[in-house]
Amino acid sequence: MATATTAQTDLVLLMRQMGQKARAAAAALVRLTPEQKNEALARMADGLRKAIPHLKEENAKDLKAGEERGLAGPKLKRLELNDRRLGEMIQALEDVQRLPDPVGEIIEMSTRPSGLRVGRMRAPIGVIAIVYESRPNVTSDASSLCLKSGNAVILRGGSEAIHSNSAITDVLRGALEGTAVPPDAIQLVPTTDREAIGAMLGLEDLVDVVIPRGGRGLIEMVLRDARMPVLKHLDGNCHVYIDEHADLEMAKRLTVNAKTQYPAVCNAAESLLVHRAVAETALPPTLSALIDAGVEIRGDETVCKMEPRAKAATMEDWDTEYLDLILSVKVVDSLDEAVGWINTHGSHHTDAIVTRDHGHAMRFLNEVDSASVFVNASTRWADGARFGLGCEIGISTDKLHARGPMGLRELTTAKWIGLGDGQEVI
Repeated sequence: MATATTAQTDLVLLMRQMGQKARAAAAALVRLTPEQKNEALARMADGLRKAIPHLKEENAKDLKAGEERGLAGPKLKRLELNDRRLGEMIQALEDVQRLPDPVGEIIEMSTRPSGLRVGRMRAPIGVIAIVYESRPNVTSDASSLCLKSGNAVILRGGSEAIHSNSAITDVLRGALEGTAVPPDAIQLVPTTDREAIGAMLGLEDLVDVVIPRGGRGLIEMVLRDARMPVLKHLDGNCHVYIDEHADLEMAKRLTVNAKTQYPAVCNAAESLLVHRAVAETALPPTLSALIDAGVEIRGDETVCKMEPRAKAATMEDWDTEYLDLILSVKVVDSLDEAVGWINTHGSHHTDAIVTRDHGHAMRFLNEVDSASVFVNASTRWADGARFGLGCEIGISTDKLHARGPMGLRELTTAKWIGLGDGQEVI
């Protein structure tokens, strides 16, 4: 018992020291110019480029350990750092470097009758903690966004990616040597002990916000234990709805893309809804194309009658984020039913309608309660890089502060400012 107590005390001390270093780094970051931050980002990108062979070696250790632990295919895919993923990480750093710096931007200025000019100024949040699983690219993406927005970051990746995350962090911190950015602006929790997360979540005096990225169990634990605000990203049960006025060839193409282009991510489609008026025409070719692409169909009674290879969907299927080549399919009688179904069974992440009816498109945009809503486009577009944010620190399904892909501006807060020339209150 004494040993366990000592270990817990050591973790609390470790996390408090990291929080103090992060707070000091955040105070230094707020004084930096955009040029100084951009120089650091350029060195970080160059450092990753030079370290590609080493990063692959370290990632191979994680992949081997994952296979030995029996990680499923989608999880291994998210864990892998191949040439394409590494290139995207470097590109993201360079994209963030080119984006306008939001810190210090003054918005919504107005002049009061007294002559006092009031408005709001964007400012860093301060210290941000990221708790994430699997994807080691988050280490680089989160670091770049936090640095550019003037925030220090404490990263706690999953045990399955410890070698990859450690290697990436070492490269990024090494690149900051000799720049105006303190290396402690980027810190990785060096232990895989889950108790470290609890210790970090108790640092409400040192950490301003925590962002969890991972499975529902991780996110619910963070929501339960965090003493500071949480920006959460829950499930991605995303829908495609084929309207009665849809271009059916477009609908087939977008559905296949939304499901199969990369099924292991949160913005992949997990459910398909089809208006009954076009079901007999739209479903056979769409389902065949999906099955040909390796997708397992779990459908309602109508779908199973049309496609013998489909399995009967359970109630659980309608609420499931598969992250795999599985799709639930349902026939609906109206746009109203489609919207109601999505708002009830979806996860408020990303949903799309395929239609040529402007009124239906606008109703879908207005009434579907999700962070990203598309008309005639794949759900896979819900992504920070594709939205022009450089990359994203996560996709928030919250409604306050930030919603949807979170980039630089979402990592700032706003303070009210007043510009006067001697105004007094009488």
